[in-house]
Amino acid sequence: MNVAQDLRVSEEDRLRADLYNYLGTILSGPPNADLLSMTSGLSGDDTPLGVAINALAKIAKLSKPAAIESEFNKLFIGLGRGELLPYASYYLTGFLNEKPLAKLRQDMAARGLTRAENVYEPEDNIASLMEIMGALIVGRFGQARDVRDQKLFFNTHIAPWAGHFFADLETAKNSVFYAAVGQVGRVFMEIETEGFRMSAE
Repeated sequence: MNVAQDLRVSEEDRLRADLYNYLGTILSGPPNADLLSMTSGLSGDDTPLGVAINALAKIAKLSKPAAIESEFNKLFIGLGRGELLPYASYYLTGFLNEKPLAKLRQDMAARGLTRAENVYEPEDNIASLMEIMGALIVGRFGQARDVRDQKLFFNTHIAPWAGHFFADLETAKNSVFYAAVGQVGRVFMEIETEGFRMSAE
């Protein structure tokens, strides 16, 4: 990213991108000790998102990496499959690798985005979508996208199902640490949905 692009990204947008990137990282695999330590140091204000972040930091302080790894595996991997299937296609159609994934691949190609060579998960998994959204906001893969393009991507690929997924993560049988992640994600999706709804067409 060049300096000119960097300067055009507001502090608010950088913070939004940071939260998308965090959610992408924490949902792509169980956190290592460094990420868990960073999570335990987070602090929020008295807004619903701040309260959710404080709850996540508190549970992170009480959690061990091995326990979270076991939780992650039960939630997302399991024997045959985990408790949750974190894919847009599954949430929207009941099946994996369906039209939502094809549409996402088209939209990624139009924006010059491709799946990393060492990643084998379908691109419509929640972690990838959080990472892509964060990248679009700050221009990590090229030019930062304006609010209209962010809104289009969000409303097409994230809004129809991510809030439901995060709510399911909050209440999943095997969720402890990830219940707090789910709360942060659900509240953040509500804020983003409302922000884009209020933004100019």
